[in-house]
Amino acid sequence: MYKRVLLKLSGEALAAGRGLGVDAGKIREISQEISEVQALGVEVAIVVGGGNFFRGVADQARSMDRVAADQMGMLATVINSLALQDALEKANVQTRVMSAIEMNQVAEPYIRRRAIRHLEKGRAVIFAAGTGSPYFSTDTAASLRAMEIRADVLLKATKVEGIFDADPVISKDAVKFEQITYMEILRLGLKVMDTTAVSLCKDNNLPMIIFNMNRPGNILRVVSGEKIGSLVTA
Repeated sequence: MYKRVLLKLSGEALAAGRGLGVDAGKIREISQEISEVQALGVEVAIVVGGGNFFRGVADQARSMDRVAADQMGMLATVINSLALQDALEKANVQTRVMSAIEMNQVAEPYIRRRAIRHLEKGRAVIFAAGTGSPYFSTDTAASLRAMEIRADVLLKATKVEGIFDADPVISKDAVKFEQITYMEILRLGLKVMDTTAVSLCKDNNLPMIIFNMNRPGNILRVVSGEKIGSLVTA
């Protein structure tokens, strides 16, 4: 079992297939699983995306200045982080939102040592606003924060069973990788995470597990060490 994990959730996961907004039932389900993980004594940090509200590289942002679009995307992650905090606290999980962009009325500023202290005290910590800089995805933010807090593993929750050699939604013959290296992901051009995030994990020997979060109980299973999803190593 892992001692400290960073869980990466997409904004779309919180929308539960609706495309836009936050699905109350889904966010409650995720929060309950995180509560069960915490009950085992595991320290949980979370990075959540903002694609259910706005994504800086999406079609809707194509005519915009990239910096402005990315800043809007970062603010979208803050909305999701506050929604997740509310749901977690209703599941009796003490939670802190730490933002890479200062907004003291709604979240603490991100300070690495304070984040680690929150985790040691048994609080879930949600890292909002990505890295605080444009041109970096929330995947990169997740990789960066995982290394800063010295997480044992980066858990990337997706809608598929792991990493495949082709899109399993489109190709029925897609083959799943039980284990793969970051270098192979780069060489094969697999769309698992953006290349900056992959390179960060590779250079710092951070293991990652890609798994399907739409199967109830999978977050608890993966934290407990069950072999589900795809393991990525340096």
